Parts: sequence; C-alpha cells; structure tokens
Amino acid sequence: MELTMNVHATGSAEIASNLTPKLATVSLPVVGMTCASCVGRVEKALNRVEGVGKATVNLATERADVTLVQPVDQASLVRAIEDAGYEVPGRAITLAIDGMTCASCVARVEKALLAVPGVTSATVNLATERASLSTSGTVADRDLVAAVASAGYEARTVNGNEDDEAHASRKQAEQAALGRDVAIAAILTLPVFVLEMGSHLIPAVHDLVMNTVGMRESWYARGCDRRSGRSAACPASRAAPAACRALLH
Repeated sequence: MELTMNVHATGSAEIASNLTPKLATVSLPVVGMTCASCVGRVEKALNRVEGVGKATVNLATERADVTLVQPVDQASLVRAIEDAGYEVPGRAITLAIDGMTCASCVARVEKALLAVPGVTSATVNLATERASLSTSGTVADRDLVAAVASAGYEARTVNGNEDDEAHASRKQAEQAALGRDVAIAAILTLPVFVLEMGSHLIPAVHDLVMNTVGMRESWYARGCDRRSGRSAACPASRAAPAACRALLH
C-alpha cells in the first residue's frame, strides 16, 4: 500500500511539473548604476512592467535578469530602465533574409532597415543572406522583421547554430532542385541539338535523319513554321526562307 501511494505521489508530482509553464528569462545590460539605490530603482522600474514576475539587478556585472510570466516586448523593459534614469547599451542583431537575388535587393533591404527608428547601421550580405545591424536598446526584433517584409522579403532573427544548420539545409535543397532542373532540360534539349547540329557537322547523321525521320518531320521537330518557312533554331531558314518552304512542300 505504501509503495502504491509513493508511485501515485511521484506520478502526480511529475504531471504537475509538466503542467507548470516554464518562465522565460531576459538578461539586459544596464549602464550608469553606482550604488545599491540605483539597483533598487532599476528593479522597481522593471517590476512595474506588466508581465514581469521578478527582476534582479547585479551591480557588479551591470546586468538585469528579468523573469517573465507572460510574453513582454523587450523594448518595454528597455524603456522602463531608461525612464528610471539609466541606459541600456545598443545591441548587435543578425537577421536571416530570404528572397534576395541581386545588388538591388541588398540596397532595398538596407534602406528599409535603416528607416527603422533606433537602427544605427545595417549591412546586408547577399552571399550569406544575412543582415548585420547595430541598434539602440529600444528597437524590437519584430519591427525589423516587419521592415524587411514591407520591402518584399522574408526575415527572421538568427539564434545560434540551429538557424545556421537550417539555412545550410535550405541552400542544399535549392541547389539540388536547380541541379535536377538542369539535368531535365539537358535531356529534353539533346534530341533537338542532335537533329539540328548533327546534320550540319556529320554527313552520316544527315543521311540517318533523312532515311529514318524524314526531312519534313525533322523540320517540324526543330520548330520550323510551315507557313513562313522560318525556324528560330535554323540559320538557313532565316537566311533563305524560300528554301525552307521548298523543302516543306
């Protein structure tokens, strides 16, 4: 009986722990604090922000660790610190940009990012599809993503190696798709190339086409227009359409 009760208690504890939501923690640098009173003012300002469960400020490391009970915009936390008379230094942000194909795309994305208030610099790399930004503490990531979206591209914040691996996998998939398309195009183009160029370069191929496919059918296969006698793939038809029409009729 005691063993059964222990099993039930353990199971209930595990279920309760699984049902308990994990609280998010945000760490912010704070500049300008000089004493314990500064620490108290920053903690009080952060705890007044809706959604903050607990704020702990360390004077030695000049950092504020904020535990959130619900999603809170980081810009709100920064504004609370600044309103208390202290400063949150700017941060570096890296965005992954999808959809860029040329230098004009790079210029449009940079222009859109620089238009966001609080962005001090923006550099976009077309090869890596990354945007490196320097911002003040009040810039929210969603504002940057929205600015890129307004320019016609897709953006997301880069979070460590997982995003790098996802980016590499996506590029590999794109390269595989391009390679497949090139192979299919080459296979479909080869018969037309043999019919067109082989007849000009190798007399035996010309005789083979005449004896098996026939001149009329070979012209149709190469796209020669029966009414005009012209073919985009036939230099002779452009130079002497009358000769092409004579061969077709």
